[in-house]
Amino acid sequence: MTRNAPIDPSLVAAFAPHGVLRASINLGNPILANRDKTNGEPVGVSVDLARALGRRLGVGVELVVFDKAAQSVDAVKSGKADIGFFAIDPARSEGLSFTAPYVLIEGSYLVKQDSSLQDNAEVDRDGLHIAVGSGSAYDLFLTREIKHATIERIVHVPDVLTAVQQGRVDVAAGIRTMLEGWASQHPGLRLLPGRFMVIQQAMGMPADRGPAAAAALAAFVEDMKAAGEVAASLARHGIVGGTVAPAAS
Repeated sequence: MTRNAPIDPSLVAAFAPHGVLRASINLGNPILANRDKTNGEPVGVSVDLARALGRRLGVGVELVVFDKAAQSVDAVKSGKADIGFFAIDPARSEGLSFTAPYVLIEGSYLVKQDSSLQDNAEVDRDGLHIAVGSGSAYDLFLTREIKHATIERIVHVPDVLTAVQQGRVDVAAGIRTMLEGWASQHPGLRLLPGRFMVIQQAMGMPADRGPAAAAALAAFVEDMKAAGEVAASLARHGIVGGTVAPAAS
């Protein structure tokens, strides 16, 4: 499905079986989507990509909005949405077809200013507690990687900040830009240098829509990256902390 190429009607039906493209939007990741401050409507790179895909298919777009990544993933897996925007993770692969990533996001750690922790490698120690948004890409990654520290899964992301401020946990894990914002607003906090992971944000759709639709979605993402549309969207929305992923090999 390259630029200006005719689209087979059967492919349109695979993407939008209900006549409209239902796009699952996760507002829990501010690099991908937020609400417009003037009218409250969802905006961001994932919204822009969903609308661009709708135009390519010649169908309307319905935004199905969630506050958490896990809810957004479940909506696509259950067929309540036709496409979604997720971090690529083995734990999410069942029932979904992923494209190559379109945006890369750094994951970092936040600690109190007086914490003894100075390096990411020091975090996985017996007795330490790490707060993370439940069901997020960070949760999935740390669940596999952390061997000694305890992971505290928190439903509402703002409560992660409260947990580290109150000393109920030693470390908060999350999107680097979000944590930088918290640290700048709260002088008693600081980020550990560097990153503990790089999140690959991709588009996904139900696997049962077929290989042709999955290949078309993958081609669409590569087209949007190559044409500069992803970079332009990030710039338009003033996003810092997300970089355009390289072309798929």
